[in-house]
Amino acid sequence: MPPVMVITGASRGIGAATARLAAERGYAVVVNYRRDAAAAAAVVGRIQARGGRALAVQGDVGRSEDVMRLFAETDAAFGPVTALVNNAGIVAPSARVDQIDGARLTRMFAVNVAGSFLCARAALLRMSTLHSGRGGSIVNVSSAAAKHGSAGEYVDYAASKAAIDTFTLGLAREVASEGVRVNAVRPGIVHTEIHATSGNPERAIKLGPTLPMQRAGQPDEVAEAILWLCSDQASYCSGSILDVGGGR
Repeated sequence: MPPVMVITGASRGIGAATARLAAERGYAVVVNYRRDAAAAAAVVGRIQARGGRALAVQGDVGRSEDVMRLFAETDAAFGPVTALVNNAGIVAPSARVDQIDGARLTRMFAVNVAGSFLCARAALLRMSTLHSGRGGSIVNVSSAAAKHGSAGEYVDYAASKAAIDTFTLGLAREVASEGVRVNAVRPGIVHTEIHATSGNPERAIKLGPTLPMQRAGQPDEVAEAILWLCSDQASYCSGSILDVGGGR
């Protein structure tokens, strides 16, 4: 059986790039999405057209019942997951902390933090040798915002990604003896649609030249880092947070 990768939020951006690359590397790929069924179907169609195996599964990772269904459908289609990429994440329009209400905070942390916990739990029940699994790899997608705080833009998003960094370290140590490696990538400014969500669609174009490498990154460059961390080439890496930020 081929290895099986579940990627949350995989209908666009870094998630979609990771799904395409994973299929090229021999994974059966589950493309999770929340709303854009057409975009998810396009990712699956491209993989299948090249001879790969892929399935789109709708689900909101902030909802426990959706996460349970996501992994149950994965089991039925491809067998137990061997690699999980916790990529799903949201950002909101730029705002100061004194402008952020409780509903925004609740949703931000439900998707960006609780969603990663819920998916990791479901994956561990299938991967961990403690639960008769054969091991596996979890890669969490953090953000350079966790290091910089994103003052005046979205401190709530930055805080949620800082929580992912800590989650990565703690979970890695918790399950290291159970055959499961847990790492994270921390992308910097990357050309994805998430900037439009914050009300600044030209952000990557404007800020890219200010980076040491003088350009913003591409989703495929982050996907390469994710696939490396999932691979046997990273067999002695766990609890690592890999910056993919053009030198910043």
